[in-house]
Amino acid sequence: MLTVYNAESYIEGCLDMITGQTLRDIQIICVDDGSTNNSAQIIEQYAQKDDRIVLIREKNAGAGAARNRGMQEATGKYILFLDCDDFYEPEMVEKAFRRAEEEQAEIVIYKSDQYKMDTEEYVYEKWAMIEWALPPYEPFNRRQISTNIFRAFVGWAWDKLYLREFVMKNDLKFQEQRTTNDALFVFSALVLAERICTVSEILIHRRVDTRDSLSKTREKSWDNFYHMLLALRQMLKDHGLYTEIEKDYINYALHFSLWNYNTLAEPTKTKLREKLLGEWYDELGISARPEEYFYDEYEYGQYKDMLNFTVEKQ
Repeated sequence: MLTVYNAESYIEGCLDMITGQTLRDIQIICVDDGSTNNSAQIIEQYAQKDDRIVLIREKNAGAGAARNRGMQEATGKYILFLDCDDFYEPEMVEKAFRRAEEEQAEIVIYKSDQYKMDTEEYVYEKWAMIEWALPPYEPFNRRQISTNIFRAFVGWAWDKLYLREFVMKNDLKFQEQRTTNDALFVFSALVLAERICTVSEILIHRRVDTRDSLSKTREKSWDNFYHMLLALRQMLKDHGLYTEIEKDYINYALHFSLWNYNTLAEPTKTKLREKLLGEWYDELGISARPEEYFYDEYEYGQYKDMLNFTVEKQ
């Protein structure tokens, strides 16, 4: 599945890579999220030549809503969620599919790298798959991962193949919010899956425009990560898993809140700090925990510095 929004610059190359995959028997669902340029028209031209392509036009509601809509049309055994500005190895789908079939896996995770547009460099994203924490056998599940389940893999959807029956059975959905709309889906899947396996090759290249600040894209959605954390905790409780995973969850909540704080610009950064210290760290269960509860000394130190900064300002 491909979500598209004003991707006129990339859509032709992306469709060429997807239609050229070595696994031919695939359904290519393109959800146009209310593009205001010629993106949908280009997809229509491709669809006229390739009957595997399905175009769905939606009003602009964000990637989460577009993916949820696309899942309604999916008919294949497995499903992938791709972004149109990335690019892919020609055997990506086939290699992920073969691993899933070999291991009867519910999730297959493959490696990725960044393509830095300004320098034209490729940088391996080693943090996206923490290999030392994975067991020496496959398939595995969360219980066999020797690090925080929410840190073993990144909560983005596009480097993973999912068994569609598994997704439907667990009613997995994307959050329909501006940013951080895929983390709930991904982490829910990783927690609930009993059979996870990997492909130890870089199969996808993520285009990164390092001239644009991350903070600029999230100034209007600076609280979305918090809503994701609340929804993730509720999911764990609904499945009777929160007691088992609580420590991993709280440590991840601290990590992710600090990442969001560190990558925002002022004045939004101050607004987030006030919310974290005034309400959210209490609600997330972070404030009540002693120092030894936290896995990462540096992150806990930054949290204490944030507390001390507030005291000094008073």
